[in-house]
Amino acid sequence: MVFRSLCRHAEIGANSYLLDTGKARIVLDAGLHPKHDGLEGIPRYDLLEEASVDSVVVTHAHLDHIGSLPVLLNRQPQAKAFFSPAAAELATAMLHNSVNVMQSKRVELGIAEYPLFTHRDIDELERNFETRGIERPFDLDDAGHVRATFHDAGHVLGSTGITMQCNGQRVMYTGDVNFEDSTLIKGAVFPEEHVDALIIETTRGDSQRRPDYTRQNEEQRLGEAIARTLERRGSVLIPVFAMGKTQEILTMLHRFKKRGLVPRKTPIFIGGLSTKMTVIYDKFAKGRTRRSDDSFHILEDMDLEAGTRKRKGPIPLQQGAIYCLSSGMMSENTVSNQFAQAGFLENPKNSIHFVGYADPDSPAGHIRVGKEGDKVILDPTRPPVARKCEMEIFDFSGHATRESLLEYILKVKPKKAFLVHGDPKASAWFVAQLKEKLPGTEAIVPEPGKDYVI
Repeated sequence: MVFRSLCRHAEIGANSYLLDTGKARIVLDAGLHPKHDGLEGIPRYDLLEEASVDSVVVTHAHLDHIGSLPVLLNRQPQAKAFFSPAAAELATAMLHNSVNVMQSKRVELGIAEYPLFTHRDIDELERNFETRGIERPFDLDDAGHVRATFHDAGHVLGSTGITMQCNGQRVMYTGDVNFEDSTLIKGAVFPEEHVDALIIETTRGDSQRRPDYTRQNEEQRLGEAIARTLERRGSVLIPVFAMGKTQEILTMLHRFKKRGLVPRKTPIFIGGLSTKMTVIYDKFAKGRTRRSDDSFHILEDMDLEAGTRKRKGPIPLQQGAIYCLSSGMMSENTVSNQFAQAGFLENPKNSIHFVGYADPDSPAGHIRVGKEGDKVILDPTRPPVARKCEMEIFDFSGHATRESLLEYILKVKPKKAFLVHGDPKASAWFVAQLKEKLPGTEAIVPEPGKDYVI
């Protein structure tokens, strides 16, 4: 039985891996690299022979895990794609939006190979989609060589890890995981039995969370920062990812209003894709997924200024409002980027609060490291903008801390631990820890394209 990374680079990016049992071939995730355009953004699917894949496991619907799924299924039309029910709906919406983004980039940047797939491709490929419930075993190939079970990963709605039994071996792939309860979604519930091979994310391996951190205190700190801004008649911009972070922050804001920390009549704006994602989040409430409050429906229970087809033109900037706008990294041509350029950053009464990861090379990354008054390039085609508003960074990561990931590895005691989805420093931390604390485990940072025998 062989494991192979199909990633182009040993880092966070276009996640995709092959498990070849000798009798069945399973691809784990099919991502698109957020920092590379065109064919450079997709995994090395050329390393897969035609008609050789039995199935694709999709752990969740972020684009770095599902963004190239139509490309893979077009090349492997016999393969089935397995999701949790919520992940399947979110993935379809994300992929259709991705087509729109690629079509715009083809025009604006002249990327000839865009779009990599079309809306019609997605509609046709949905016949390959298979949904399976959490903790309900199923077969990943027609002959039943690989028996699999999804487990709740606690990362975003519908996210899963997966255990696979084959050739007398037990293999687990965590996908992206969060063991702690967040504001809306409850933490992961993973099996703790021994596994022969563990494929585990290492996203936060290069940083230690501050010792005094608690989720409750961090939420309180955000609520107080928002209240300060509103008291001085300013507005708040919270750059968010449309799926996951938007719904978490909206749930926090709902709690802030109920507690009186934020005035109940404060307008809250969201827009575009965030609205579509939130509709799906609400659909899977009432016992359909594990969450903190089954009865809470974001769009029904909150008075939101949500983006709709009826409202055209830019989102209006008004005093004393909260704007939860995508993207979280404030990439060029996104709503949060354009909104920040339209006078928001230059007003000292306003505040911008970052609540998730931002690539250092992104516009959000530039703002985060700058000082008040520094000019920031938000779009290379436009003049830089001076950041005069207040800025703060909050830790609401959807990824497990490195300590909790290490604790899980120590519990399941794998013979081999494949350290994926992490930058070199992150992976190196885990290698060093496992060498000291679990010397019987072989810690592997897989090189792209290389086969590793399990």
